[in-house]
Amino acid sequence: MLDRVESPSSDADGSSNRSNDYDVIVIGAGLSGICAASHLARSRPNDRILILEAREAIGGTWDLFRYPGVRSDSDMFTLGFGFRPWTDGATLADGPAIRNYVRETATAYDLDRRIAFQHKVRAADWSSDAARWSLAVETPEGERTLTANFVFCCTGYYDYDQGHMPDYPGAETYGGRLVHPQKWPEDLEIEGKRFAVIGSGATAVTLVPALADRGAKHVSMVQRTPTYIMTLPKYDRVVKFLQNTLPAMAAYRLARIKNILRSVYIFQMAKLLPNAVRKTVKKNAIEELGDKANVEVDFNPPYDPWDQRFCVAPDGDFFQAIKRGDADIVTGKIDTFTEGGVRMEDGREVAADVIISATGLKLKVAGGMKMTVDGEERALANTFTYRGAMFSGVPNLGFTFGYTNASWTLKCEMSVKWMVKLLNHMERAGVDIVLPTPPEGMAEREFLNLTSGYIQRSKDILPKQGTDAPWVARQNYFRDYFGFAFGGFAKGLSFGKATVKPGDTAKDAKETVAA
Repeated sequence: MLDRVESPSSDADGSSNRSNDYDVIVIGAGLSGICAASHLARSRPNDRILILEAREAIGGTWDLFRYPGVRSDSDMFTLGFGFRPWTDGATLADGPAIRNYVRETATAYDLDRRIAFQHKVRAADWSSDAARWSLAVETPEGERTLTANFVFCCTGYYDYDQGHMPDYPGAETYGGRLVHPQKWPEDLEIEGKRFAVIGSGATAVTLVPALADRGAKHVSMVQRTPTYIMTLPKYDRVVKFLQNTLPAMAAYRLARIKNILRSVYIFQMAKLLPNAVRKTVKKNAIEELGDKANVEVDFNPPYDPWDQRFCVAPDGDFFQAIKRGDADIVTGKIDTFTEGGVRMEDGREVAADVIISATGLKLKVAGGMKMTVDGEERALANTFTYRGAMFSGVPNLGFTFGYTNASWTLKCEMSVKWMVKLLNHMERAGVDIVLPTPPEGMAEREFLNLTSGYIQRSKDILPKQGTDAPWVARQNYFRDYFGFAFGGFAKGLSFGKATVKPGDTAKDAKETVAA
């Protein structure tokens, strides 16, 4: 609750109570939010900072998802924060370990006292006269208003309330239990049960071996189209050597650089030589499964590598479950649910006591909050992203959105560090307002270039990107690194001052100043 948060009760001169007013409000206490708040607390110790978290705990995605085996496909040396080393030996970590890492980081940087739990932002209204955001926040005690000069929106990119659940034909006739991984039931028994996991993304590839290892009688992955799945070691011998011979931070930084280079290399190879990568994936499946691999049917996606995200099998666990006979893959279209499971269009029957609809996420931008600027509503779908970190026409609001082809945190942390630099620049210039403004007539492109179903379903709510920097949302760490580090603030941004101070009633025109 908010009364847990230590909030200064007056301005520096003691003249006015500001218990509900802040310099920066961070929305979200997951990986991105704790990253943002950590950088703010370290770089701007005099700022009044508050973190709003809609749920009851720190961790975001890694606290919400509790399905068996939940883990990250990204290695922890790039998913972790650049300022705090990941010292666990596992390169590919499970959900509880990631959740603990985020919580321990919050404690290490004394962020616990700055978090207001069960505070969900419903609407945000910007006043240019006051250079202030007013946030309508829903709490268990009712709605309250909090204000801030700058807002960091670190809410992730999907709807925390519900995942995507297709309208399955015949679902009403099914006699078992239908579950979405995002809402995993605590009372769901696994041992001795037959499972059908519908989907072929990261969640399905994780669930299949996890259910098999927990005593499921059999697990079938029912996929409409195959995906690219590669085996990676859960523990990296090179990283282990570095950790055993170097100080923790030095080992972490070297491992981080190594893994960034590897991910960039794999992505570029997939784009430059897609057929070679496709052959490598097929070869991997054959090596793992031998004569149990039906490569042309089950491991031959109809799209090129990285048109959708790659999936990872740590130590080949997915393949091992199939090789043991504990799991199988059923590729094709579903005709209908039946009382005892699923019938495919080719007539095959998949018996299941439990069906898991691992069919993806519902996207939600900025947590779904309604946004107005000087009384005019801003639909974020009609905006351009500035460096993938701000929205055109929306002042003093930064957002974090990670890479689709590498670790989420890499892009988020660069965005956050750049926004801290922006705040420092504004302070030196004596200005209160920053507004991204795109050039007239700039062509637009889709913000995300994946063909994944969850992306395509949400194109109408996502912002756009432009064709020229700084309006391009890059998917390249090194280009972003130099862009954020050396890009400056002159291009595409305008700055201004508030014209109404606390206690004033007059509303004068905003004074625009040079960058």
